[in-house]
Amino acid sequence: MTHRLPALPDDGDDETVVPVFFLSDSTGISAETMGNALLIQFPDVRFERTVIPFISSVEEAREVVAQLDEVMAGPVAPLVFTTAAVDEVRAELMRTKAPIIDFFGLHMDRVEAQLGARGLREARRLHGLGDVRRYNDRMAAIEFAIEHDDGLSPRGLDRADVVLLAPSRCGKTPTAMYLALQHGLFVANYPLVDEDLETTDLPRPVRGLADRCFGLTTTVARLSRVRQERRPDSRYASEEQCRFELRRATAMYDRHDLPTVDTSAASVEEIAAVVIQTLARQRRSLARRQAGHDLRRGRMDR
Repeated sequence: MTHRLPALPDDGDDETVVPVFFLSDSTGISAETMGNALLIQFPDVRFERTVIPFISSVEEAREVVAQLDEVMAGPVAPLVFTTAAVDEVRAELMRTKAPIIDFFGLHMDRVEAQLGARGLREARRLHGLGDVRRYNDRMAAIEFAIEHDDGLSPRGLDRADVVLLAPSRCGKTPTAMYLALQHGLFVANYPLVDEDLETTDLPRPVRGLADRCFGLTTTVARLSRVRQERRPDSRYASEEQCRFELRRATAMYDRHDLPTVDTSAASVEEIAAVVIQTLARQRRSLARRQAGHDLRRGRMDR
């Protein structure tokens, strides 16, 4: 197994570049996500990132250790993050001379002690086919999001967990795909065009789904800038048109009391988190109302 070493730039720039490795016996997504969550706290440090996934044997782990030790002998010590789950592979990786942060080992022992049970310690449980049902649910959700992207098909809209409403280029599609892929939610997105914005009524295809609708908005400047990249110097990209669409969309959201997310300074992960938390609050509120109704009915029955 051969992996390219991260090259340090030789352009006369004296700024130090720290080599960073993300190691995994699966896809490497978790190691990269958790590692970057820490690295982002150091905006003034430059990093050269390398992902090494699917380290599936002790022999392959040994090759990786040799690679890390070679970098360790260079001018800048690397940072290494690993989520290897298989004990033998993880033990071999820990033999490196490089500083290594073992996300799996740091926490697994404590979780096992708390649960009073030993985990499987198998690779590919999260991003592989370990949970076949969850995987299939996510694939079905992605298919639904594709079929219902930009209002392409009104068929089966009643199956949607979430309906995203917004003018064009406010972030509907990436948010829908992220919610489908990461959370298995059935998400439709519906673009608000001029004729929809003539009134504050919900568009006819989603009129009966107000309890599942979320409104997305942004700033006039950002929307105009994004649209300029798509259709330069067009009415569609003008600030006047963007201002009109955002103002009318907000009026629609307000009239129907829709949860609204400003996407102008939020990542797709942050937007999705707001949607997930709002759904959770709505479900708790519904459960409380139903419980109260059942209690009142019980008193009447007596």
